[in-house]
Amino acid sequence: MTTERADLHTERLVLHPMTREEAERVVRRRPGPGDRWGPGYPDAMDVRGAQVLLAASGTDGDHRPVGNYEIRRRDDGRAIGGIGLDRAAGAADAVTVGYGLNASARGQGYAAEALRALLAFAWSQGVVRVEADADLDNLASQHVMAAAGMRPVGQDHRVRYFAATAPGGRPAPGGRTTAPGGRATAPGAGQLGSS
Repeated sequence: MTTERADLHTERLVLHPMTREEAERVVRRRPGPGDRWGPGYPDAMDVRGAQVLLAASGTDGDHRPVGNYEIRRRDDGRAIGGIGLDRAAGAADAVTVGYGLNASARGQGYAAEALRALLAFAWSQGVVRVEADADLDNLASQHVMAAAGMRPVGQDHRVRYFAATAPGGRPAPGGRTTAPGGRATAPGAGQLGSS
């Protein structure tokens, strides 16, 4: 039995946990009667996140906080991107995060606002560590993660790795200074979107 999850609210955004039906419409790129999609939504990263959600939705139960969330503006209810969490490989109390905003919504601080809200939710669900990465030349995404409280923990020839630890939480054993053990499969995984 799947437990329905509640929307997460910020000052300007609603992070709406996607349902299977919503994900199917995003993959088909055909909105339903109640869908309010902003310009450019869904883009390729939104479709990829919805496909991941559909692939994982065959399992029963509430997998909180893992899952995909549609990012919607509060003022008009329009979907402008997606954000999601996935379990980090080899760590029961760690997750990876990925996100993406459609081009028309970037540069307004929405990405950092959504990321802060999802981090707070992850902490409330017992997550101790959140990990992410961004290509070395994706400075906008690196700034978003820093603005949301994530810190650089290493890099390789291609990407810079970031992590955040829950307030009062313990760092991961040994603390990572190189690539995290798993790659995000949430929206925007591997190349996080810019703000």
